[in-house]
Amino acid sequence: MTEDARFEDAAPRPIALRAYDAADLEVISALSQDAVFPIAEMSWHRRRRRLSFLLNRFRWEDAGASTPQRVQAVLVIDDATHVATQGFDRDARDLVLSLLTLAWTPGEDGTGQVLLTLAGDGAIAVEVEALDVTLRDVTRPYMAPSGKTPRHPD
Repeated sequence: MTEDARFEDAAPRPIALRAYDAADLEVISALSQDAVFPIAEMSWHRRRRRLSFLLNRFRWEDAGASTPQRVQAVLVIDDATHVATQGFDRDARDLVLSLLTLAWTPGEDGTGQVLLTLAGDGAIAVEVEALDVTLRDVTRPYMAPSGKTPRHPD
């Protein structure tokens, strides 16, 4: 008999991270690699200057567990001034996207671009006044529906 993952078993506890520089963003990128999300869970709040996602994040921090786990997490990019997408139809509400990486390209005076690279040649480019990205787990871990750890060809 298998048991469901318990929030208390998280190693060591739910993720709650904030990135203000490129090194911080690399950590968030590594922890959110292979997260999947329906396009309907991507929300651009122009007036609040915030782009947010509800991700089903693979728990890379516990990848050695006997049962691969995922957790729902909120990814927020604040101070966003413009969002552009390519490689997918934003009106396809049933579309599920897979996040591969987040990268930072600095501009002038602290501005720059956060680039979210998606599987299948998709991308989301977010122009920001300053780098301010948050990743926070919001549910208890659950067994990955595939029962497998994501893999990438070498």
